[in-house]
Amino acid sequence: MQDGGDISNLIETLTEASMNALELLKEQHDEVEQMFEKIENVTGPRKKALFEKLADALAVHATIEEKHFYPSVKAEQTEELLREAVEEHLSVKRLIADSMKCDPEDEQFDAKIAVLKEQVLEHAKEEEKELFPKVRKLLSRDELDDLGMVMEDMVKDLQGMGAPRMQVPSETGAPAPL
Repeated sequence: MQDGGDISNLIETLTEASMNALELLKEQHDEVEQMFEKIENVTGPRKKALFEKLADALAVHATIEEKHFYPSVKAEQTEELLREAVEEHLSVKRLIADSMKCDPEDEQFDAKIAVLKEQVLEHAKEEEKELFPKVRKLLSRDELDDLGMVMEDMVKDLQGMGAPRMQVPSETGAPAPL
């Protein structure tokens, strides 16, 4: 019967390893904030590499929110916040696309990154303070866990594609549908 215990332990470990949807998004918000801090303090080729990593992280984050999170939490009490969120994503995508065309040594690059940081951090703050509490009332813990697993799977798929940021310029025409 030892095998039964091992399997139970494995299942418990796998369950603990995955995050619910809100935890995953909060972790991504924190990681992006740290990336902004790093990019502000470097120059040269390192700045370009950090920007590309940041742009990939933002592209993945926006995609999982738009494809899974927002549709799953759309309700009367969240709809206005979600409409604002997809407009904010559109603005962020336009800044990313514009920054991708800019040399990190260009004096406007730092200005673009500063505006991007301001928009992204404000968006994250609004989600955490306004949207997340409503979502906690809307979805059960199990539903948040299931949604988190779906979102984590999409993160892996998007990261496996190589450079998720390369999709961003094609997504700057209109906000994502809800």
